[in-house]
Amino acid sequence: MEDRDIKIALTGNPNVGKTTLFNALTGSRQHVGNWPGVTVEKKSGRVSYKNYNIEVIDLPGTYSLTAYSMDEIVARDFIIEEKPDIVIQVVDASNLERNLYLTTQLMELGSEILIVLNMCDIAEDRGDRIYIDKMQELLATPVIRTVATQKKGLCDLLDKVIEQKELKQHHGHEIGYGNEIEEKILEIEKVLIEDENRDKRYPLRWVSIRLLEGDNNVREKIANSPVYARTMEIIDSIDQEEYEAEIADKRYLAINTIFPQMCTRANDTLTKSDMIDRVLTNKYLGIPIFLALMWGAFELTFAFATPFMDMIDFAASWFAEYVSSSLQPDWLASLVGDGIIGGVGAVLVFVPNIFILFFLLSLLEGSGYLARAAFIMDKLMYKIGMHGKSFIPMLMGFGCNVPAIMAARSIEDEKDRLITILIVPFVSCGARLPIYVLFAGTFFGRQAGTVIFAMYILGIVIAVISAKILRETVVKGKPAPFIMELPPYRVPTLKTSLIHMWDNGFMYIKKAGTIILVGVVVIWILASFPWGVEYGSEGSYVGSLGHAVEPLLKPLGFDWKISVALIFGLVAKEIVVASIGVLYGTGDNSEALSERLIADPGITALSSLSLMAFSLLYMPCVATVGVIKKETGSWKWTIFAIIYGIAVAWITAFIIYQGGKLLGY
Repeated sequence: MEDRDIKIALTGNPNVGKTTLFNALTGSRQHVGNWPGVTVEKKSGRVSYKNYNIEVIDLPGTYSLTAYSMDEIVARDFIIEEKPDIVIQVVDASNLERNLYLTTQLMELGSEILIVLNMCDIAEDRGDRIYIDKMQELLATPVIRTVATQKKGLCDLLDKVIEQKELKQHHGHEIGYGNEIEEKILEIEKVLIEDENRDKRYPLRWVSIRLLEGDNNVREKIANSPVYARTMEIIDSIDQEEYEAEIADKRYLAINTIFPQMCTRANDTLTKSDMIDRVLTNKYLGIPIFLALMWGAFELTFAFATPFMDMIDFAASWFAEYVSSSLQPDWLASLVGDGIIGGVGAVLVFVPNIFILFFLLSLLEGSGYLARAAFIMDKLMYKIGMHGKSFIPMLMGFGCNVPAIMAARSIEDEKDRLITILIVPFVSCGARLPIYVLFAGTFFGRQAGTVIFAMYILGIVIAVISAKILRETVVKGKPAPFIMELPPYRVPTLKTSLIHMWDNGFMYIKKAGTIILVGVVVIWILASFPWGVEYGSEGSYVGSLGHAVEPLLKPLGFDWKISVALIFGLVAKEIVVASIGVLYGTGDNSEALSERLIADPGITALSSLSLMAFSLLYMPCVATVGVIKKETGSWKWTIFAIIYGIAVAWITAFIIYQGGKLLGY
């Protein structure tokens, strides 16, 4: 029976439309996980076409396969070790020459390659002419034209994938590196081939070239080989830096030679993207515009979400009251009403905010603006000792700190990467948003959006200050230069933005049904025992726990209830609101949680501001702590991140609360 399964891998430079193509091909049939052994996000999906089941793997975006970053290692190791049937390189047709460097490296991996010319509409609008037949001839590789945002060329792409699978033909092409380097490549190959037990998945020529370029990752792959010592003798006999530069030069020479035959560029004129950039990336206007856009996003989030929040809040309060009056025995009614509905319901109220914020951020990302935000901040970041690339994980941190810390793997320099990992937890993630919305909405009225925006800015400011301190103390050194290619502005697709919104928003709902559900049940048990005490009173176990830590947090304006909520927030920040929902439970009362908070004399506008700042900065959730350990490989840096975060949070909240009291608030 003929094999009807095909595995394809999508690779390409960042911002070439790879994710858009992936979404267009797979739709909702996607799965997000991690690569085996690493925490770089892996996306896979499936598409059924002409009786074939096609698995699509979305590899991390990368400019090269030189193993300077984990993204590069993941991409190339997957191609070599997993042997997908076809490797599809997605190329930005409007920036073809720059994309071809990755093509020259993919050719050396010995894989079946198919090139997708994406964003052809942008290239054509600019007046570029690409000669696809000539390109296929020179690269000895099939080339398909697509416009992923409009789903143009997808059937042609899938037809070519099936054709290549059925023909089982291999398109090979190699770059010549000159007599001297070619002789060394051959010399290393002759030594390596003597090892009969070598991993035959790795092409000998590719391994030889990578060793000449000083690739430590490849060196580790042959470290246990009996011919390792002889191989290293050859490597030690050359100037590796000189060879690495010469190999790169030969690749660029090959590209410069064939490019004029494949493409005719239009005369250099200002494009629409160039004209927009003159304003949005202006050295005086760039940062104010960025701040204004972010402020607008939070204002819109709060304004649009409020009616939906009110509906969910009303439904949760009604349901809790109904359950409390219907269930027997009383303890079960209290568990379901005060505990589960009161806690989980308090979190689910903020689902509209989460979805709307992620949708707006996706629009900014899809338009190409967030790449500009990193460019705008680069000069400032460099002055304070941070790599410009660090701003990208910081922006991702607005969604969740876990993938944001993972994204630091794209930073090549180890010190730059470490500093980024340590400061990303200060960036306000979506899990903190419910805390802000609850307390800002309760105590600051119409200024709630501005207060929430201020919390996000505070997180960035603290992250920046921390980076400066770390760079001058425990992680000394200068950041590496930052080179970034700005994608053209595009109209973001509604489907891509909705998928992005759903992926992140559903993760929040999933937490509510798992971690947060367990958390609120534990809090209910502590609030209900020992038997006979008033639910959630100071005489309960939860009251004893709160009073035990209250002296440490009293100077920040927090009573024992808030102290308990913050303790449980160590597991997941959403549990802070869930805990408050349980402790101020409305299971037998339709009174809104915000009204209960206002009625509590222990909570004021000033203490709520202090609480928001403390929740922003203190120890990240357990998942984030875990990924810090994974990414740094060190308990020392993980413990440092925890202690440093708690200390910064305490000092900041202390300044806000005590400073506010001195000013008469």
